[in-house]
Amino acid sequence: MSERSERGGALSEEELQELVAASDSGARNPAGAVGLFLAVVAVVWSVFQVLLASPVANYVLPGDIINNSRQIHLAFAIFLAFCAYPAFRSSPRRHIPVQDWFFAVAGAFIAMYGFFFYEKIVQSGGLADDTDKWFALAGLILLFEAARRALGPAMAIIATIFLIYVFFGSGAWVPEVIRWKGASLQKAMSHMWITSEGVFGIALGVSTKFVFLFVLFGALLEKAGAGNYFIKMAFGALGHLRGGPAKAAVVGSAATGLISGSSIANVVTTGTFTIPLMKRVGFTSEQAGSVEVASSVNGQIMPPVMGAAAFLMVEYVGISYVEVITHAFLPAMISYIALVYIVHLEAVKRNMPTLGDRVVSLGRTVGGMFAFFAGFAALCYLVQYPVAWVVALVPEGAGWILAGLVFVAYIALLALAATVADLEPDDPNAEDVRLPVVGEIYKSGLYFLLPIIVLVYFLMIEQKSPGLSAFWATALLFAILVTQRPLKALFRGGREIGQAARAGVVDLVAGLIAGARNMIGIGLATATAGVIVGTVTLTGIGQVMADLVEFVSGGNLILMLVFVGILSLILGMGLPTTANYIVVSSLMAGVVVELGAQSGLIVPLIAVHLFVFYFGIMADVTPPVGLASFAAAAVSGGDAIRTGFTAFFYSLRTVALPFVFIFNTDLLLIDVTWLQGIIVFMVSTVAILVFTAGTMGWFLTRNRIYESVALIFIAFLLFRPDYLMDRLVPPFAEVPPAQFEQALAEAEPGDRIRVVVSGPDFDTLEPKDMSLVIEVGGEEGAQARLDATGLMPMEEAGEVRLDEPMFGTPFSEQLQSFDFYGDDPVVISQVRARQPQPPQELMYIPALLLLAGVGYLQYARSQRQEVPA
Repeated sequence: MSERSERGGALSEEELQELVAASDSGARNPAGAVGLFLAVVAVVWSVFQVLLASPVANYVLPGDIINNSRQIHLAFAIFLAFCAYPAFRSSPRRHIPVQDWFFAVAGAFIAMYGFFFYEKIVQSGGLADDTDKWFALAGLILLFEAARRALGPAMAIIATIFLIYVFFGSGAWVPEVIRWKGASLQKAMSHMWITSEGVFGIALGVSTKFVFLFVLFGALLEKAGAGNYFIKMAFGALGHLRGGPAKAAVVGSAATGLISGSSIANVVTTGTFTIPLMKRVGFTSEQAGSVEVASSVNGQIMPPVMGAAAFLMVEYVGISYVEVITHAFLPAMISYIALVYIVHLEAVKRNMPTLGDRVVSLGRTVGGMFAFFAGFAALCYLVQYPVAWVVALVPEGAGWILAGLVFVAYIALLALAATVADLEPDDPNAEDVRLPVVGEIYKSGLYFLLPIIVLVYFLMIEQKSPGLSAFWATALLFAILVTQRPLKALFRGGREIGQAARAGVVDLVAGLIAGARNMIGIGLATATAGVIVGTVTLTGIGQVMADLVEFVSGGNLILMLVFVGILSLILGMGLPTTANYIVVSSLMAGVVVELGAQSGLIVPLIAVHLFVFYFGIMADVTPPVGLASFAAAAVSGGDAIRTGFTAFFYSLRTVALPFVFIFNTDLLLIDVTWLQGIIVFMVSTVAILVFTAGTMGWFLTRNRIYESVALIFIAFLLFRPDYLMDRLVPPFAEVPPAQFEQALAEAEPGDRIRVVVSGPDFDTLEPKDMSLVIEVGGEEGAQARLDATGLMPMEEAGEVRLDEPMFGTPFSEQLQSFDFYGDDPVVISQVRARQPQPPQELMYIPALLLLAGVGYLQYARSQRQEVPA
């Protein structure tokens, strides 16, 4: 009987690694000289990217190479894609066919076309000539084929459709609403391949500058043994609780999600250990797989890495990296807290047994974990003070002294680790499962926290660029990988130091190879998505999409958000998260902001980008594609479709949170003080737990239907206290349009006034309305404030008419869609000014009282159920 059938349909370890390789790093692994050559190419790519991010890049690398680093990055990705990914399932796995060698070399050459012919392209002003356009077209075809192999057919198909639209979008057979003037092959190829508007645009630049270093950092940290250490620590802390293996899976996946950009690799890495143990305590195969999927996919929303999206948001939104991860932190944290609670409720509902014979207080466990994370955060923050002291004392040699202090800390922690045995992966199928004791194993991997502290310090305290921060953390990992084995051998008595040193070098090389192979798909995804972004900028299809979505949603913002979420899910079924995020945000982010403004709601751009990103990652869960669900089913032996639907149910909070933070930006910590931030964290944590209890059908005991409805309503009130308050005491008072200037004069600086402008549309002459949100400045007097807005109202025939605002004034672009010169005037039809309102936090009181009422009912019922008949 095969191993697979013995384990109830689960794949063997070797088959699982093949699954990860096929989806993340390439299913082909040739041996011999060819395999060695590909390993060398991967190592060279990793070393090149490390040098590119280093402070000495300008001294070590020629300027031409630095300026054309995107081309070199893509050349490596295309070359390795054709070598590592077979064309078809029937293609050979152990050797590379001649045609793939040809495609690899040709693809790499054309990717570097801009590097080889840089002078010629500069002289032509970036416009392709007859030769350039054919090379560019061949480059696109090879790029699409490489993307098809590495990412599946959807990415290449979608990019091809957009490219066809560029060429044939002017045809008479194209619906007039999306028809455009068209482009010649020469112009299109210039835009897509020769300039930085298409393939070599922002997305590929982010992949080159930032993403590679973080992916490499995660691969090296995993190779050093940090992944196993995090999982062991999670099991040691939580494994003995009811449903402990599932709780440990959540925490362990959160930790590995910090350093891994792949939900599939995360599922297999942690799932091979956690899923069998979850099944042992009573979870079904589908439930065990679903818990692992939900926690692994959530790893992508957890700062600081967030797949590659965090770095793309820096470029697209135009805010700093620190701001991006600050805004993303709270929703990710409460999402994981809710997932732990989901697991707890499943265990309580089924009265699951515990693993092992240790009895530890839940309060002490939670308190210990909180103390660890709080201590780690405090350490990352407080380290700036001794650093500042050293810099002030020795300004010239501070860098060397600080490096020496880090080395001393590393040696001390490594000496501590040498006092205990190295951690070995446990067998989850063993008859006697002995859970690790945190007090015994924590010493073995404390030094793994050093690179993370260095990374967080440079990112958050020094606020260096993500690339430079990752460089210093990666440089420390280089030293750790090479030295940890021989130094441990030295501390343990000095035996077999030479063999340990060789093993350390092997680990480093393996980490460099893994980092490069993991980057193939991301590099191709960002390049191919550049074609879609380039189509949007070349054709103006984005505005057409905006009009179409506005028409479909009827101008309703919630319907529009549902539409965007569904679009993200559909595209994400065939695209990796990063590519999905690029495509949907390029098409839809501006539309949501614009429609929100028309509805009188100021939607920050970062909120929309996070909204798109959250729905993009849900595609890894959602059937029928849901790659992470299929990977989990392969580990558990369960049904993949059922696993996907259960994982989606467990991830309902990830679906609900984006809608919440669009309307309540406090959740993203936008414009909140420290005290407000703490209150928001506490209240939103309670809200997400109450929402979880409502959707899971269990609070203190099994819910009645009305109790589940009440709990979900309570969660809504806690998340959106403004919703009920605004209906009890409207935040804005109606002002006659004739008193618009007076309202401006009486408003306090920083207040917002809503103005509805009505008039004929410039294109259709149909009447339409548009909401403007005017933020009152500090100018003195009504006229000065009116001049600052650029609006020119004039009272005539009993109405307040508007002239067209001067070009460059705040609302000139928004109002240009009105016809100011027709027979029907453009008028101010409504003015609403802010009025005093009680604090919205008062709504917490009835919500918490209602929660107490539900709790009392359930407690009384649970007590009656416990009394014997």
